[in-house]
Amino acid sequence: MAIAAGRVVAAACRIPARIDAPDPGIADRAVREAVAGGARLVVLPELAVCGYAFADATEARSAAEPLDGPTVERFARLTAELECVLVAGVAELGPDGRVFSSAVVVEGGRLRTSYRKVHLWDRERELFAAGSAPPPVVSTAVGRIAPMVCYDLEFPEWVRGAAEAGAEIVAAPVNWPSRPTPGGQHPLEVAKVRAVAGTYRVHVVAADRCGTERGVDWFGAGIVCRADGHLLAGPGEPPVEEPGAVLAVLDPAEARDKRLGPRNHAVHDRRPDLYRETVPSPEGAPPWPA
Repeated sequence: MAIAAGRVVAAACRIPARIDAPDPGIADRAVREAVAGGARLVVLPELAVCGYAFADATEARSAAEPLDGPTVERFARLTAELECVLVAGVAELGPDGRVFSSAVVVEGGRLRTSYRKVHLWDRERELFAAGSAPPPVVSTAVGRIAPMVCYDLEFPEWVRGAAEAGAEIVAAPVNWPSRPTPGGQHPLEVAKVRAVAGTYRVHVVAADRCGTERGVDWFGAGIVCRADGHLLAGPGEPPVEEPGAVLAVLDPAEARDKRLGPRNHAVHDRRPDLYRETVPSPEGAPPWPA
């Protein structure tokens, strides 16, 4: 595939990962196949190797590794061999003993940066500690990348912060559970990704897991979304059962242009002085339960 100068092929890989039947080779094969297809940026799902549906915090802790552990070391060797940038979800065992659902950015045989998921979904609060820092923005051979994890994408200000910090591509390992949708529509998560990408003019690559784990079905809806909010690849017709990848060409420079036509600008048109104002309920409390 001939790629114009400055552009990059991104791949969102869908793979299964099962706690009761671990197979680290699945992730390795997915990366190799994506690179063989032309990808230079490869994104794997949340908790890509260890699995997700933990019974309790003890089981999650037993699957966690420090960032200098064997999983990240293996990813580092892959990127050195294949000359790619890899973003993957891992269960991180922190130096203080806490466990995080994290994303790592690996390039050139080394860990470039990591991010701990801040917005925890459902039972994740029982399994993981929440991160306390915004996603870093790291310059790589394929552009300026900000890693996030799954539910983080559903908070627009989180994506906005990364875009304003200079991110050209938000790379997000995700786990999107399969749920019925009216008329077979794509999951709402896909619509939310398109919305934040187009609103803040930043590319988004989200890699979902596939298959079934301990009774949980996954959408398998990996996507590559352009900075104008349009899908370049994915998500397919969920649920997707088989491993695979969606690939598309991105131009990082497009995400540096925040203009929305000749008269509007995704950043300059904001009115944060007004957004801080709130309208309290008559009782002086938010109109929703705690």
